[in-house]
Amino acid sequence: MKHKLTGAGIAIVTPFKTDLSVDHEALTRIVNFNIENGMDYIVIAGTTGESVTITSAEKQAIINTIVTANNKRVPLVLGIGGNNTAAVIAEIQETDFSDIDAILSVSPYYSKPTQAGISAHFEAISKVSPKPIILYNVPGRTGSNMLPQTIIALANSCTNIVAVKEAAGNMEQYLRLLKDKPTEFMVISGDDDLALPVTLAGGSGVISVIGQAFPKDFAQMIHLGLEGKNKEAFKLHNKLMDITNFIFSENNPSGIKAVLNAMKLCQSTVRLPLVEATDELKKTITGFVNTYA
Repeated sequence: MKHKLTGAGIAIVTPFKTDLSVDHEALTRIVNFNIENGMDYIVIAGTTGESVTITSAEKQAIINTIVTANNKRVPLVLGIGGNNTAAVIAEIQETDFSDIDAILSVSPYYSKPTQAGISAHFEAISKVSPKPIILYNVPGRTGSNMLPQTIIALANSCTNIVAVKEAAGNMEQYLRLLKDKPTEFMVISGDDDLALPVTLAGGSGVISVIGQAFPKDFAQMIHLGLEGKNKEAFKLHNKLMDITNFIFSENNPSGIKAVLNAMKLCQSTVRLPLVEATDELKKTITGFVNTYA
């Protein structure tokens, strides 16, 4: 499993038509574009996929489209998480994992559990999961930080918890995880701006947002980082730095959808309560895309 999920993964968007229905043709385009340009795996129905606003029927249709487009070329990771432990367990038990390689499960949001509550939540999920689990720590969205000691304890006690997507934006926290983790446990960056430094420090790569728009350069950057070729890798990091900042300046995934729209891969449509990027940001993004080479 370490080999499968090492490298550059993408948190794929869910493209919508202007009537807010799922655009499966655009989704297929994005899958092919990323695989053909070197991305190593795809994460389905994460935050960037607007998972909280898609129905269970839509989620299954999205999975089906990605599975078909992928045609077993790269590993697939499915987002299943929430702040109702019983509901997360029920979804896992009802899901067909035939074409899925791992689960990405976010630390419980809104409820703000203690570290003991977070541990108990993931221990309960671990007991029923038929697939390896990637923990997802994103305190900016959940309202609570899953501390390194909590993650390490789960890694040591639950054999099917194989990785963490760490997105606290805190380099010291990354370094603590890398220092104390079990040998085979993977620390995956969930922060695009820190993906290369984390990889160079011993991380296993990234689950990226911006990578799906510039897969060739982004994947190469991570692969160079894994090889320890920091000077070559940082040239690509610097090339992508501005657009990485642009896409997160208002909200995600409105920013990345504006990029993909400028590239004619999908519409910039998002579902409420999100709104599309402002005209000013769209103009900035389009200018970057049009001059990128």
